[in-house]
Amino acid sequence: MANPRIFTFLCGLLATHLVAATLCPPVVLRLGPEVIKEKLTQKLKDRDAVHVLQQLPLLDAMQESSQGVLARLVSSILKYITWLKVTSASILQLQVQPLPNGQELLVKIPLDMVAGLNTPLVKTIVELHMQVEVEAIIHVETSETGEDQLVLSNCSNTRGSLRISLLHKLSFLLNSIAEKVIKLLVPALPKVVKGELCPVLREAFEDVRADLLNLVKLPTSLKSDRLEFELLSQAIEGSAVQLNLGAKLLDSDGNVIMLFNDTVDSLNLPPLSDVPFSLIVRKDVVNAAVVAFLPPEELMVLLDYVLPELAHRLKLSIKAISEKAADKLEPTQIVKILTQDTPEFLVDQGNAKVAQLIVLEVFPTNEDRRPLFTLGIEATSEAQFYTEDDRLMLNLYDLSSDRIHLMNSDIGLFNPELLKDIITEILISVLLPNENGKLRSGIPVSMVKALGYETASWSLIKDALVVTPASS
Repeated sequence: MANPRIFTFLCGLLATHLVAATLCPPVVLRLGPEVIKEKLTQKLKDRDAVHVLQQLPLLDAMQESSQGVLARLVSSILKYITWLKVTSASILQLQVQPLPNGQELLVKIPLDMVAGLNTPLVKTIVELHMQVEVEAIIHVETSETGEDQLVLSNCSNTRGSLRISLLHKLSFLLNSIAEKVIKLLVPALPKVVKGELCPVLREAFEDVRADLLNLVKLPTSLKSDRLEFELLSQAIEGSAVQLNLGAKLLDSDGNVIMLFNDTVDSLNLPPLSDVPFSLIVRKDVVNAAVVAFLPPEELMVLLDYVLPELAHRLKLSIKAISEKAADKLEPTQIVKILTQDTPEFLVDQGNAKVAQLIVLEVFPTNEDRRPLFTLGIEATSEAQFYTEDDRLMLNLYDLSSDRIHLMNSDIGLFNPELLKDIITEILISVLLPNENGKLRSGIPVSMVKALGYETASWSLIKDALVVTPASS
C-alpha cells in the first residue's frame, strides 16, 4: 500500500493545477417577469379576487364619494335605482415590467367588469361596461431586523385607465339615468376598487413570496446525502427577481459536511434573455454534488478474468521494464484502483472536466500482499451533462492520465510514462463504468417542476452551471 505521506504530497501537487476563480454567491435563482406574473395570477385566483370584484359596494361608494352638488344628484338618482351591482368580472392578463431604475418591478392588473342597474321605471336591466387598471410596485425593503425582503406597495389605479360605458342603448329616460350613474361612478369606482382589491393583491403577493421562500428550501437528494439551500439576500436586477442562496451538504444523519455561504458582488450572471428563470450554481457547489456520488473508494479487479486482452498488454508493457517482474504475473493477478480524496469539478465556458487523484497497484497474484509497484495518477475525464425530465444527469468519458508518478516499486526505478497507455485503458475500462453507474440516478432539480415546468435544460459559463427550463 502507498505511504500516506506520499498521498499528501500528491494531493498538494495536483491542487496547484486546480486553482480556479471563485464566484459568489454560491447559488443564484433568477425569476423573470413571466414567473412572477404566473405566480401572482394564480394566487389572485386562490384568493378569489374575482368574487371580491363582484361584491364591490357600488351604491355605497357613490354616496361616499359625492359632495355638494353631486350629493344632491346621488339622492335624486337613488330613488330611481332598485339595485346596482357587478354582475360579471374578470382579471385580464397581468403585466410585470421593470422600472427605469432597474430596482423595482411595476405590476399592472387590468380589470373588466359589467354592472347591472335596475330601476322601478322599467323591468329592463341596464348594463354598464367598466374597465379599470390597478398597478403596484414590487421592490426590496429592509425590515426592522435588518433583513431585505420583497414587498408590494403603492397599490393604486392607473391614471387614464378608467372606462365606463353603456353596453346597450335604451330609451331616452334610461339612457339619461345611466349617464348620471356613470358620472357618479367615475370618481367612486377607482376608490372602491383600490379599497377592496388592493388588500387582496397584497395578500396574494405575500403568498407568492412565501412560496418562493419555501421553493429555495427544497432539498436536493444526492444518493445518501442531500444539498439544502438558504436565502442569503434578495434583490431586483433589471427585469428579474434575484434570490442569492447559500448551500450546505448534509449526510444521511443530517450532519453538515460542507457549507457554502460566502457572497460577494462579483458574480457575472448571464442575461435572463427569454428564459422564465435560471438557476446558477457555482462550481464548488456542483463539485460537492459530484463528490456525493463519487466518494473515495477501492476497486479490485482480477484482470486476466475480466479483461484478458488488457491483462496481456499490461504484461507486455511490464516485460519491457522487467522480464522478471512480468514472469511473476499469474492468471490471478490483481489490479487495485483507489480513488483518493475527492474529485475536482472544473468548468469553463461550454465545457467541464472532472479531475481525480488515483492510486493504482499491480499484484502478481491474489495471494500477494505487496504490489509490484504503486502509481499515483492525476487523471481528468470529460464531463457531459444532459437532462431527463427535471433531473440533471452527468456522464464521464474520454479519461486521460495527465501525470503518472512512481510512488513505490519492487522492480526497481522506472519511468512510469512507459505504462501510460495501458494504465489509461484500464482506468477507462474499469473506473469510468463504475463511476458512471454511480452517477446514473442523476441530480433532481426540484425547482423546475415547482415553478411549473416539466423539463430542464443546462449550459456552462465560466466557473458555474446554469439550469433553465427546456424550451418546448
